Amino acid sequence: MRVRKAVIPAAGFGTRFLPVTKSVPKAMLPIVARPVIQYVVEEAVASGIEQIIMVTGENREPLEAYFDRNVALEATLRQTGKQALLDEVIRIADLANIAYVTQKEPLGNGHAVLMARYVVGDEPFAVLWGDDILISRPPVAQQLIEVAERYAAPVIGVRRVPPDDFEKYGMVEVKDRDGRMGRAVSVVEKPRRDDSPSDLAQIGGFVLTPDVFDILAETPVGPSGEIYLADALITLMQRRTVYTYEFSGRRYDAGNKLDFLRATVDMALADPELGPTFREFLTEVVRREGAVAG
Repeated sequence: MRVRKAVIPAAGFGTRFLPVTKSVPKAMLPIVARPVIQYVVEEAVASGIEQIIMVTGENREPLEAYFDRNVALEATLRQTGKQALLDEVIRIADLANIAYVTQKEPLGNGHAVLMARYVVGDEPFAVLWGDDILISRPPVAQQLIEVAERYAAPVIGVRRVPPDDFEKYGMVEVKDRDGRMGRAVSVVEKPRRDDSPSDLAQIGGFVLTPDVFDILAETPVGPSGEIYLADALITLMQRRTVYTYEFSGRRYDAGNKLDFLRATVDMALADPELGPTFREFLTEVVRREGAVAG
């Protein structure tokens, strides 16, 4: 079993960031000077992924343009001697082999994955969310891929979350825990804290086998009018062993305003040029706010 492809659903409306996402896809919102989607694509590439299938909505042009060549821009940068910027925009265009599939209706994350079926073909694939920024060495996707390839089985990325967050995620019922590994037996989507089967949330992506596509095609629409990937995974768990892996690394939900700001601050501080000056600014803000509070 070798994982060469990754599906990145990036078709959501980004309602938590309206009104800006009325015209700008939420995956294109910038964290410092890079859009969210670039962090996701770079994680996939660093994990050995050879082809990315990006599932987009109707407003796909900004995404396609970002990862395409811009001859006029390159010529201007070349003529003005801005070599470092020229190298960066060319690097982004050559970053990955990306295919685009349109999800014509917002019918849920399971439906978005199903739209990639004929590009993925009959082989295993990773699923990485278009608004999840995962920072780790090795990359989180690589951690999941290594487990999937070792056991020739699907893998769900999981992370422990506090009880107050159970209602935000698909919470996984896990048996046979052994260190970071476990066997998934069910998923409860956004349960009340007293109804959650564990404290392990379905976070960090997946590595799935192609038989999940047949299951998704047969999965009924849920009460909200959407097809949930979690429902298909429950069926998949009944048919074959599905592992969980508690990944290591930082995770930012860039679809959440507070996490988006956290990511912006952390990435700015990590920037070798911007970081020192930005740190001084934050120190001054803290000092000023402390004086006001005092």
